[in-house]
Amino acid sequence: MSRARLLPVGFRLLPVCMLVTFGALAQAQQPAASELKDEQKIEEGQLPPDEDKSTVKEQYSFNPLQSKKNVTVGEFYFKKGDFKAAVLRFREATKWNEGNAEAWLRLGDAEEKMKDSKAAHEAWEKYLQLAPEAKNAPEVRKKLDKSKS
Repeated sequence: MSRARLLPVGFRLLPVCMLVTFGALAQAQQPAASELKDEQKIEEGQLPPDEDKSTVKEQYSFNPLQSKKNVTVGEFYFKKGDFKAAVLRFREATKWNEGNAEAWLRLGDAEEKMKDSKAAHEAWEKYLQLAPEAKNAPEVRKKLDKSKS
């Protein structure tokens, strides 16, 4: 009688089970293509460069709530004296809602603090286009006249 016949069935299948188990472990260590990060997929040619989300610019659509939120955060930075951050937030607010007169007014004020009179002038002009009858319109017109000279 051969030696293989003398061994119980479980012992004869042991080498096969070990091969299957080690093969499964080897596959589990390599990430599936769907699990790769976008950067890796681009490097490996699996994604075209236009699918790289890090290079896609923010797309703005009309969102008055997002605009108001940016104005609020911009006010916070303005009060802290971080005028650069305030300018960025007010500018962001105008992108979410071009009709947000307050955002344009505050952008002009922040640009003035940053010593960019041209940008401040443009922002205040846009504010006056949107709110020509506002209470502070005469004051803003004076700022405009002052920034021209």
